Amino acid sequence: MTSGVIGILQFAIDGITQQQNATANNLANEATPGYTAREVSFESSLQQALTAGGPASAQTTTAPSPAPAATNGNNVDPGAELVAATQDMLHYQQVSDSLNAQLRLIQGAAGGSYQWASSPPSTSRAPA
Repeated sequence: MTSGVIGILQFAIDGITQQQNATANNLANEATPGYTAREVSFESSLQQALTAGGPASAQTTTAPSPAPAATNGNNVDPGAELVAATQDMLHYQQVSDSLNAQLRLIQGAAGGSYQWASSPPSTSRAPA
């Protein structure tokens, strides 16, 4: 695993991607009798690894959700899963933007051109 800020951001992207996959699987199996939702955890491990000096010891874990099951044995809560999907999307975008910024800094330090990936949205409106 890469060390430093980029390694930390890569680990976070990987963890968020696993969360997104688990959420998608949970939503896809919302009506499957006996299905147990899965939860992905990496945040506390990442925090401990950061305290220890780097992401090398960080781990992602996947476990069954402790949520109670409905009468059909399924414990997927579609509302909670949709909220989780939205949060995961926002976290992914934030970490991805941070990773891109780090890579642009490296590119600029190495003598490459330092350009934003996209221009910021315009706040002015064209006359109607």
